[in-house]
Amino acid sequence: MIQVNRKDNSPRGNIALRMTNVSKRFGPVQALADVSFTVRAGTIHALVGENGAGKSTLMKVLSGVYKPDKGSIEINGRPYAFDKPEQALAAGISMIYQELDLAEDMTVTENVFLGSELPGKMPFVVDSKAMVKKTAELAKKLDFDLNPTAVVENLSTGDCQIVEVLKALMRNASIIVMDEPTSSLSESDAERLFKVVRELRGRGISIIYISHRLEEIVDLADDVTVLRDGMVVHSESVTKLDIPQIVRYMVGRELNEFFPGRNATIGDVCVRVENLSSAGNVNSVSFEIKSGEIVGMAGLVGAGRTEVAQAIFGIDKKSSGKIFLDGRELKINSPADAISSDIAFLTEDRKRTGLCLQLPCSWNITLPNLVEIGMKNIINPAKENKIAAEVAERVSIKWLGPNASVDSLSGGNQQKVLIARWLLANSRFMIFDEPTRGIDVGAKKEIYTLLNNLAEQGKAILFISSELPELFGIADRILIMHRGRLAGNLKTAETTQEEVMHLAAVEKN
Repeated sequence: MIQVNRKDNSPRGNIALRMTNVSKRFGPVQALADVSFTVRAGTIHALVGENGAGKSTLMKVLSGVYKPDKGSIEINGRPYAFDKPEQALAAGISMIYQELDLAEDMTVTENVFLGSELPGKMPFVVDSKAMVKKTAELAKKLDFDLNPTAVVENLSTGDCQIVEVLKALMRNASIIVMDEPTSSLSESDAERLFKVVRELRGRGISIIYISHRLEEIVDLADDVTVLRDGMVVHSESVTKLDIPQIVRYMVGRELNEFFPGRNATIGDVCVRVENLSSAGNVNSVSFEIKSGEIVGMAGLVGAGRTEVAQAIFGIDKKSSGKIFLDGRELKINSPADAISSDIAFLTEDRKRTGLCLQLPCSWNITLPNLVEIGMKNIINPAKENKIAAEVAERVSIKWLGPNASVDSLSGGNQQKVLIARWLLANSRFMIFDEPTRGIDVGAKKEIYTLLNNLAEQGKAILFISSELPELFGIADRILIMHRGRLAGNLKTAETTQEEVMHLAAVEKN
């Protein structure tokens, strides 16, 4: 872990937000217990804590999604009690969620004004020209290079974040909550977002910044509040803290050995991929993974890492190439073929392509495993819940029970539901695509330990990550992708982060 030293140049404004003794219970779970949280005007205030610590619940109380059991809210010294999100919006509170809330088939302008369109001269007609003009003016004012008539589905993730900021500003937000805003961004888009956040602070807007990336918090934030088990355990200027101290407040212990030691015995070749190509930006990729080996895959955004996984798993149709498991060539034309061939794939986007959010946790865990657990034709709910609970205990999922809907869980616990699914499948070859995205430091270590345990069982593991430190901390070898091709295959102990980044970023002659 690193420490970033930074002078505190933040403005010392009035109190923009004061939440006092806020409590919220869901059945037997006390999500928030007498939480008091204060944000100074014109500052970036980081809110950190492990998954399930209460961060999202506190912000949903602030944004009117949840009504607290007790407690009070003051905005710029004025008391408020929100019964619905519209009231919070009217009071100047805007929430930008980790999974962006945009209508992808609509334009930037239509998204910015959605729900608050400018009326035209005729009844039931909106003034499209005026809205485009206002959007363009606001974007120019903030130095955003964004076409107001562009369709959102054609924008990069970084540009979509900018659209969310424009939405908030068009509604005259004075307090903007950003939940894991960089979790899906490239390094360049993240730096661009940091510039935007600092610009907003300079204009007197208060930012509540939720992130598990502690390096960016100590570099960006003015103040930090740490939640643990639904309670505030520390709140202070970030200049008085370093990353190890923040971690200790978050998890209640030191994480001296962040990456657990490896004890797996590496055996014979388990997985062999030969000249794999697909329409999804994969060009003649070949590699091997041995039994008990964790092989990382690095690369810049768009390099083709996820596309390799999707071609192996049958999501993308391969145009050429062969896949072998324990010497046997596999015929994979669909994910169902991959699952029956003993391959598991934990997707990078748990909400869009991984989970059925409205369904119970037990259903999500057993969904691809019904045949294996003896429920091919008839579902036995009691047996299903028992099996789900047993595998959930192995990964420490915090839930109300197997029948709780997945969307009632924190992001980290949702990720653990996906992991539990593939643990139950007990596959020979396991692909983990960004398994620690949006996960707190304590949960990350749990996942690293789980990966080690799977390797010790003789599994072959492909571990895709955008974070080089964790690849170096957990992988035996690192495959480097560049523009759809394999640019390197290096032993972790014999290379450096600089060499991996060079291969990922520089075109070979």
